[in-house]
Amino acid sequence: MAIRHVRREDYEERTALARASATMMQRWLGASTQTAEEFDAYLARLEQPTHEGFVICLRTTGEIVGGVNINNIVRGALQSGTLGYTAYAPTAGHGYMTEGLGLVVLHAFEGLALHRLEANIQPDNTPSLNLVKRVGFQREGYSAAFQLINGVWTDHERWAVTAETYPGLRLQRSNNQEV
Repeated sequence: MAIRHVRREDYEERTALARASATMMQRWLGASTQTAEEFDAYLARLEQPTHEGFVICLRTTGEIVGGVNINNIVRGALQSGTLGYTAYAPTAGHGYMTEGLGLVVLHAFEGLALHRLEANIQPDNTPSLNLVKRVGFQREGYSAAFQLINGVWTDHERWAVTAETYPGLRLQRSNNQEV
């Protein structure tokens, strides 16, 4: 797996993947496709220091298999961000999101010098809950009526990981010390 920043050239591939995944994603994310203008606005948002956007790609082909955003980045005493992510139906179930999300979390802690990442997940979104558990997030709480999805204010569980608790960072640091 590899991660890279989202770029304008990704629009067509991401749109095709969103269409192929509409049934899978509709329940959790609501509308799943973007117009070219909405994608341009998304790219403009990613130019702000408060947002980072990545695609997860197969290293061998460059094919996009998922996406991860770090939103609401706060610097200063917090050094935190909120994750949003999506898998795509054609490649779901192969472990790509686990590895890719792990790479984004590692980049957030090492490359962006963040201390904490949070993910808010609907309680019945079992695949997403299992994903963050595999990556090393811990459940912190419950947020009632947290986000408007499909016209309904939905409850979410709050999951987080810090630089001190992220297993991938500890492993990388111990491996680097041995070299």
